[in-house]
Amino acid sequence: MIFKKIDQIPSFLAGDHTVLKEVLHPDKDGLKIPYSLAQAKIEVGRASLPHALKSGELYLFLSGQGKIVVDQKEQLVEAGDLVFVPPGANQFVENTGNVALAFYCIVSPEWRPEEEEVF
Repeated sequence: MIFKKIDQIPSFLAGDHTVLKEVLHPDKDGLKIPYSLAQAKIEVGRASLPHALKSGELYLFLSGQGKIVVDQKEQLVEAGDLVFVPPGANQFVENTGNVALAFYCIVSPEWRPEEEEVF
């Protein structure tokens, strides 16, 4: 078993300018899982930079309101929404609400910095 408290996981600014907490990663947690899990936050009036991953990515929105743009297709999002972004898709997320936009990112296969291109 692995147990973590989300508020005790350090945050960092990712290459796409999203504030991330790396919750689970097979390399860092000694797990044999085919995915990584991160918690992301975008502050009011901010957006991630356009980027693409070689992996597929699933977003589960926890709080706030915003929009996600995937290969030039826009979708409004709010708490409880799920979005799958296919591998190689150009994407970004923007906070359009008045509180932080928070979401979980499940990346499969696991996220690796060399497999992400930021535009």
